[in-house]
Amino acid sequence: MPSSTPTPAPPEIVCEGLVRIFTVADIEVQALQGLDLLVRQGELVALVGASGSGKSTLLTILSALDAPTAGKATVAGRDLPSLSARERVRYRRDVVGFVWQQTARNLLPYLSALENVQLARAIGGDRRHPQRAMELLDLVGVAEHADKRPAELSGGQQQRVAIAVALANDPRVLLADEPTGDLDEHTSVEVLRTFEQVNRELGTTALIVTHDPTVSEHVQRTIQIRDGRTSTEVLRWTHTDDEGREHAMAEEFAVLDRVGRMQLPADYMDRLSLRDRVRLRLESDHVGVWPGDRKTVGDEPGPAAEGEEQDDE
Repeated sequence: MPSSTPTPAPPEIVCEGLVRIFTVADIEVQALQGLDLLVRQGELVALVGASGSGKSTLLTILSALDAPTAGKATVAGRDLPSLSARERVRYRRDVVGFVWQQTARNLLPYLSALENVQLARAIGGDRRHPQRAMELLDLVGVAEHADKRPAELSGGQQQRVAIAVALANDPRVLLADEPTGDLDEHTSVEVLRTFEQVNRELGTTALIVTHDPTVSEHVQRTIQIRDGRTSTEVLRWTHTDDEGREHAMAEEFAVLDRVGRMQLPADYMDRLSLRDRVRLRLESDHVGVWPGDRKTVGDEPGPAAEGEEQDDE
């Protein structure tokens, strides 16, 4: 019997044509420019980009702390732009968990690690399972520090407690904004491994927004955002060879949005002097791209004029 193709997991995060425009002193700044994004249930995804690329703006929209100027944003089946003020509060309490870069925004300094998680669960209305808070601290690897206050913990331990707090009410989606931004390289790896552990054990969908390139080694997909739109995507998987040895594999793709727009990598554009306009040719299994400012293509196979035949020789 032939094996069937596995059914893809349903989407948890869907953005289509997302636009966010800010007006400062009568000057409009377009932070998001028609961004498309799809994250499926159970995925662990990193969204990377330079400062000002729009990644933090996207995260504030997905957390319902801001609203898009135009476009669609759906998380766990909730249409975010249409939520009322009360529904937004319920959404942030029950549907998403959030980890900020700054510890002061994650933890109350006068409560212990355990009390911080217990408080988050109490706010969520669940007082029936008091042991759950300790289970979450154990999951993120800081159960032995349950009685310590944030000031008594290292930066990495604080962030792992923050992850436990974000998971307190069993959210569908975990959002993290630069969770390793204030940490050294070794501690960053520990925190990223915690996200991997949470994703593996609980199946929680997670989106990590960061400028740290080392995050890519700990996630299944890395999405690059540039100029307010997703530009490239790296997929990672494990391949087992004929001798049973496992090899980490990765492949980079350009992202094609719903209207056919694609951002070519900057080094490709520089190397081939692609600017302003380019020539395209549709082949049987690919599309060719050439600089558009050449009057003659020379020896390279350029696009045929409409109705004109070209030999393949």
